[in-house]
Amino acid sequence: MQATDPHFEALLLYLKESRGFDFTGYKRSSLMRRVSRRMTQVEMGDYLEYLDYLQVHPDEFTALFNTILINVTAFFRDADAWDYLRTEVLEPMVASKPAGSLIRIWSAGCASGEEAYTLAMALAELIGVDQFKDRVKIYATDVDEEQLNEARQATYGERETQSLDPDLLERYFETVNGRWTFRKDLRRSVIFGRNDLVQDAPISRIDLLTCRNTLMYFNAETQAKILSRFHFALSETGVLFLGKAEMLLSHASLFTPIDLKRRVFRRVPRLYAPPGVTFADPPPSAGSGVTGLDELRNEVFAASPLAQLSLTSDGLVALSNRQLEKLFGVSSRDIGRPFRDLEVSYRPVELRRFIEQAQLERRTLRVSDVEYHRGTEVTYLEVQISPLSGADGSLLGVNLIFHDVTSARRLQDDLEHANQQLEAAYEELQSTNEELETTNEELQSTVEELETTNEELQSTNEELETMNEELQSTNDELQSINDQLRISTGQLDEANVFLETVLTSLQAGVAVVDPDLRIRMWNRHAEDLWGLRSSEAIGQHFLNLDIGLPIDGLRPLLRGALGPDGVSAEIQLDAVNRRGRAVTIRVACTPLRRRDGGVGGGDGAIVVMETA
Repeated sequence: MQATDPHFEALLLYLKESRGFDFTGYKRSSLMRRVSRRMTQVEMGDYLEYLDYLQVHPDEFTALFNTILINVTAFFRDADAWDYLRTEVLEPMVASKPAGSLIRIWSAGCASGEEAYTLAMALAELIGVDQFKDRVKIYATDVDEEQLNEARQATYGERETQSLDPDLLERYFETVNGRWTFRKDLRRSVIFGRNDLVQDAPISRIDLLTCRNTLMYFNAETQAKILSRFHFALSETGVLFLGKAEMLLSHASLFTPIDLKRRVFRRVPRLYAPPGVTFADPPPSAGSGVTGLDELRNEVFAASPLAQLSLTSDGLVALSNRQLEKLFGVSSRDIGRPFRDLEVSYRPVELRRFIEQAQLERRTLRVSDVEYHRGTEVTYLEVQISPLSGADGSLLGVNLIFHDVTSARRLQDDLEHANQQLEAAYEELQSTNEELETTNEELQSTVEELETTNEELQSTNEELETMNEELQSTNDELQSINDQLRISTGQLDEANVFLETVLTSLQAGVAVVDPDLRIRMWNRHAEDLWGLRSSEAIGQHFLNLDIGLPIDGLRPLLRGALGPDGVSAEIQLDAVNRRGRAVTIRVACTPLRRRDGGVGGGDGAIVVMETA
């Protein structure tokens, strides 16, 4: 037995008191493994810390219960077992029922309902849909309310229905929003409800009880309690259908296998004591020449390997043998004493009431499982009490035989222990297998999600490649434009250099103004003439220049050059150059000519200034 952890037991007690889920009857090994798995997911280090976490986060209960209650199920799971159940159990059961009588079925631990609807389909196929609706009641129970709600919806996806025969899927399901829903008219015969197999009362008068791979989660004591309730729930000829992990090797007194391979068992009816066997003296043999029979009989009785004690009809010791003396100390010295005065009459078991019952009913009784302690040694006995009748039917007395069944009992205990270990190992293996199935389903779901994500990434990658190609094409176009701009810029630079060279070569100051009279060009001779650098002049309003040239005298020339007719004009003005000397300046003003040869002042004007 595995040592219990008090902190883990405190956690189970809290679950029972706060949410009504009693897991104390579950096997500790698998239960602790699942709770630890959930604790790892929420990063809890020990059971007390996790208990505090549950108290603060009520939503955690749902995740914990979903981890503990694995709920692995499927339609027609283990198809071979369902085929056998249909042909060897359901068909004879229906045939033996009176016409129109009710068929009651209990699906215990139904999870999300696949097993209950499997039973519905199997019976509907067997007796027809109309009879099914009139005669069949299927009670489907579980402790998990969330699973029951899902089962009531009766809606399943492609993964859940992929194992179903297409014909059954077509006849018993309807498509709603891309999912399969069990027929509503048949669903009325399937009744879902919460039932805790450990605490709640069982449903009675059941013809077939299915409880597949549910018992394996409970310890041996709880299993025995649940199986006793199943025995009560089933009718006299009721059948129990279990899962692959459950063999019932140590519960033969409640259920006997119909087919152990497929885990189909029949309820064992209550046994009654068989009628007794009476003993009478044999008829005398005519002409017998055998002598000394009384002495021979006494010696045979005394030498019997079984401890025997014979009593008269009024309860006096009549005969005892050597084996009885070894076992209880009763010898020939006690012959004639009242049986009630002997210790063997009440220890190790009260025999007087059984003797009275055997005498009254005139039948043999057996008292089993009698423990007889002699010092530190324990002997197991089975006492057979047989009434002795005379030839005329009168009661002569009672014979008691004490069978030493210690060896058989030990062998039986060893066998039961071995069976329990075998069952426990098999159940643990099946439990682990179902956990692996659940993990595999989760991994499959994750793989599908990753495949979907991969497809989305692939699509995004293709879009990015398309965008990249477009960007590359745009980049090529921009590069081409940039090259053209570079060429144009180079040409412009060359033109500017050439223009600068031309303007510098002129022996006059030149200024170019825009239509707003802001200076766009100011050559070097203009700098030398007026002492104003090009960087200082460009951008300035021509009429606002502070140089030695009387600017106001130029207004008429500029107005004429910038006018619609673009008139060129010339004037001489007295001025002061940059050295402060008085000079006479000839100023010519000419409009800028457009590329098409048109004349107008809309583009600006050229002002040429030179010393007269």
